[in-house]
Amino acid sequence: MSVADQFGSNLRYCRRRAGLSQEELAVRASLHRTAVGQLERAERVPRIDTVVKLAGSLGIAHAELLDGMGWQPGETRLGAFTKEEVSP
Repeated sequence: MSVADQFGSNLRYCRRRAGLSQEELAVRASLHRTAVGQLERAERVPRIDTVVKLAGSLGIAHAELLDGMGWQPGETRLGAFTKEEVSP
């Protein structure tokens, strides 16, 4: 599941739990009425200010909208000298 899919699922769950329509949430969060639907359908990923607006409008902690998402950093490998055999 992608980040957009997980966020959309979390947002839909929290919105329904709050008993709000997409339009009602959009008005509370000062978003365009289509924005909530796009987020729930994973058609877009929210900016941080949108996450803050949505969480505040739902009366929940920001973490609830990010539940189930994490990041595993990639590994890096530094260059190193190696000893080569010398031909006589």
